[in-house]
Amino acid sequence: MTPTLDEVVVGVPEARLRPYVGRYIGYRETAPAPLVRHEAAGAFVVVILGWGAPLDVVDPRAAAHGAYAVDSFVAGPFDGYCATSTVGVGVGVQMLLTPLAARRILGTPLGEVANRAVGVDQWSDGWLDRLRRRLAEEPTWGARFTLLDAALATRLAGAEPVDARLAWAWRRLAGEGGPVRVAGLADELGWSRRHLAVRFHRETGLTPRTAVRLLRFQRAYAALGRRLAVCEPLPAPVREDPPPARTWADLAVRYGYYDQSHLIRDFREFAGATPAALFPPGSHPSNPG
Repeated sequence: MTPTLDEVVVGVPEARLRPYVGRYIGYRETAPAPLVRHEAAGAFVVVILGWGAPLDVVDPRAAAHGAYAVDSFVAGPFDGYCATSTVGVGVGVQMLLTPLAARRILGTPLGEVANRAVGVDQWSDGWLDRLRRRLAEEPTWGARFTLLDAALATRLAGAEPVDARLAWAWRRLAGEGGPVRVAGLADELGWSRRHLAVRFHRETGLTPRTAVRLLRFQRAYAALGRRLAVCEPLPAPVREDPPPARTWADLAVRYGYYDQSHLIRDFREFAGATPAALFPPGSHPSNPG
């Protein structure tokens, strides 16, 4: 029996939250048999606030870093792929947060949760679990999204700002204007490379070099996922502006890789498979990247 995505509702946070939260995704899904999904690595934090069937989040590299039989959890950032498994009816809201946004909203240095999934019932002050319970009591998705707006705005209002130098470094690394040398970034900040790596990892859960790799992978993952999901075999041309790359090698260069082999290696490391294996015709990526 195949799983059924019964309902997906996308909510846009109010304007003051949009620099921190891209969107809310409300969902209801029925899995009559065990459903296992590969979840790609990413330079972001996943927050699931659910009130349906429990699931497991498993890191194949370290089972102790997963979360088991939970309906709600915080995960990441992860520099390797993991898997989720569930059976039954799952209902909840998903949010993807950039690391520095998550640092402020969650109130925890992300070095403490990198490569880990933590059930919200284990979160230090219990606010996420209380929020989950309140969301479950609301009768409509609109009311739930309004409640999320209010809760996240309150958290941000009471949070200390992130060090402006780290925020600047993140913006440089996340920019799409070309590669950024970590050594040059440290020099511009007036820090040693080691000091930058330690500070950056404590706050974001990633080293600068890993962040660069994951951000590059996310762009390629999202773009290739969209292309392959609509059954457009490579190297067939696709209508878009600018004109598409026509080979895997061209695609690799477009997204900042040295060559096709470099692209494939990163996909194997961060997603557990090659791009073509990940997105067969008719599929879609579970993480938007």
